[in-house]
Amino acid sequence: MAETDRQAKLSRPGGSGASTIPAGRMALLFMVMLVTAAGNTAMQSVMPSIGTALGVADVWISLAYSWSALLWVVCAPFWARRSDKRGRKAMMALGLVGFITSFVLCGAALWAGLAGWMTAFWTLIAFAAARSLYGGFGSAAPPAVQAYVAARTPRSERTQALSLIASSFGLGTVIGPALAPLMVLPFLGIGLTGPFLCFAAIGVVALVLLRLRLPDDEPQFAARGEAVAYSSSGSGAPVDPQDTSESEDTGAPQGELPRLSWRDPRLRPWVFAGLFGGHAQAMVLGIAGFLVLDRLGLRGTPTEGAGPVGLVLMSGAIATLLAQWGLIPRFNLGPRAATLWGITAAAFGTVLLAVAGDLHLIALGYAIASLGFGLFRPGTTAGTSLAVTRSEQGQASGIVASLAGASYIYAPALGVWLYGHSEWLGFGLIVVLCLAVLVHGWFKLQADRDLTRERA
Repeated sequence: MAETDRQAKLSRPGGSGASTIPAGRMALLFMVMLVTAAGNTAMQSVMPSIGTALGVADVWISLAYSWSALLWVVCAPFWARRSDKRGRKAMMALGLVGFITSFVLCGAALWAGLAGWMTAFWTLIAFAAARSLYGGFGSAAPPAVQAYVAARTPRSERTQALSLIASSFGLGTVIGPALAPLMVLPFLGIGLTGPFLCFAAIGVVALVLLRLRLPDDEPQFAARGEAVAYSSSGSGAPVDPQDTSESEDTGAPQGELPRLSWRDPRLRPWVFAGLFGGHAQAMVLGIAGFLVLDRLGLRGTPTEGAGPVGLVLMSGAIATLLAQWGLIPRFNLGPRAATLWGITAAAFGTVLLAVAGDLHLIALGYAIASLGFGLFRPGTTAGTSLAVTRSEQGQASGIVASLAGASYIYAPALGVWLYGHSEWLGFGLIVVLCLAVLVHGWFKLQADRDLTRERA
């Protein structure tokens, strides 16, 4: 009920005259993000067990994601700029196609390796190559979704709107680990690769719904920058009177916008926070699955590890939803407050995770850390969005998505490598990163009252 109320609020006209998003369309955007998040966390819950079954070192499993993450960093800004010209819906569809194709090929590569058709080395190479499709093309969807939402919500509601979209990742990280053990299929030798194939099929359903239900938003270049309502050609439906938006979404700008840089003074504090905090989050996620296998003594029976790892990831996901569906709207947290409170909670949860010795404490520590990151991530996302003008939202969303990818190029592998040498060294680095964000943010992040003030 609370979630329905939030979506309804975002679909009402804002006092500032900014466009808003009908609840049905917000649900479609939510679904796009939900499917990819659920699939990725389902994959992460089974990959430690797959790596153990293949007999490869933990760090190589983490490094298998690096090439995909690097491609994400490079491609996300490109797709974000392209969405300004070709429309958000087209980029969302492209992202889903990249997700589906990647998951099918990843599942096939791992199935061949587990069946003994390929050596572990070539299995990981094939997996990394297939995963790169997600980094290269899957990166088109998140910036398009974020830009679609940011350009249609007033500044005073921007944090809550983007928090709602971010919470789709949180809900996905509940659903993914919950379904992953059920998708470990015993027939046809599919086994641990089942979640890849199942979520690829779910992605196809999401793609069809997106194509059929979300109106086209291709820019009308003849509009010369004026706001033009979405075309409803082919449906016979009248134009939605609330469906007007700024020129960068429905019409071509009068001139080419200057390219937005990570080093822009308006963005620099938020980029620093997002990059360092994102690295801390990526390290925690990279270590969590292997920590469960080690402290529960499941290295010898990797197929039994998917369940406990999934439970820990679910506990973190539920805590993330508590932050994004409960704490942010309940306390009306602005970007700065969400970022600073979140990174503090994340540091505390990491310390608890470091000393946990049983499943209960591991889940509790991971949940507290995830609650913190669940506040932190929407805070930095909204801060980045509010720091720039409405016409720059597409480029800003590309920078946010690129930062998220940059955190996963080497941070998970580095965290796992340090954890393998010294648990305290691995967790210590995560805490240091969190404290660096806290100190920097305290002095450098713009006050919430200034960020959320409506501008002419």
